[in-house]
Amino acid sequence: MILEAVMLNIKPGMESDFEFTFKKAAAIISSMHGYLSHELHKCIELKGKYLLLVKWETLEAHTVGFRDSAEYQDWKKLLHHFYDPFPTVEHFEEI
Repeated sequence: MILEAVMLNIKPGMESDFEFTFKKAAAIISSMHGYLSHELHKCIELKGKYLLLVKWETLEAHTVGFRDSAEYQDWKKLLHHFYDPFPTVEHFEEI
């Protein structure tokens, strides 16, 4: 299992729209081969800061299967305009 971790900074004033749109985008990612689960957490201290955690069966399920898919293009259209700056995606494995 691979854990994808992404700190998302949402443009000021767009938090509600992001949360609403993310619910639509969740249906996209959860339909992908190799997807296991995801969680979206909202920061208590800093408005507009979110933590996205996605569990994948393998690294390639995310980096190739999802990112090279038509579904990823839909994901991008829904979500990428909310981010400032654009987030860094990191992958972790359990030890």
